[in-house]
Amino acid sequence: MRKGWCGRCVEVPWYENQMKGVFRSFDTNGDGKLSRKELKVGLKSFGIRFAGFRAWRAVRHSDANGDGIHFLSLLDQEKAFVDFKAEES
Repeated sequence: MRKGWCGRCVEVPWYENQMKGVFRSFDTNGDGKLSRKELKVGLKSFGIRFAGFRAWRAVRHSDANGDGIHFLSLLDQEKAFVDFKAEES
């Protein structure tokens, strides 16, 4: 086993205000958008493996116009989706 790697995952719920705080801390230039570089540095700070690849993939799938990921609108969309799924059940 590699140093610093834990084989078990622990699921901890994230609240909306916590997620916004994390994304704001990643947003180093304060423009409300995450670039691939900002996301990569932020993911590395959490110890996420393959941070560069994961950041590239996230931006590729989430940023249609190439100006960065608008994380607040993504969180709003996710919240609307979760609320919609809860209403269906």
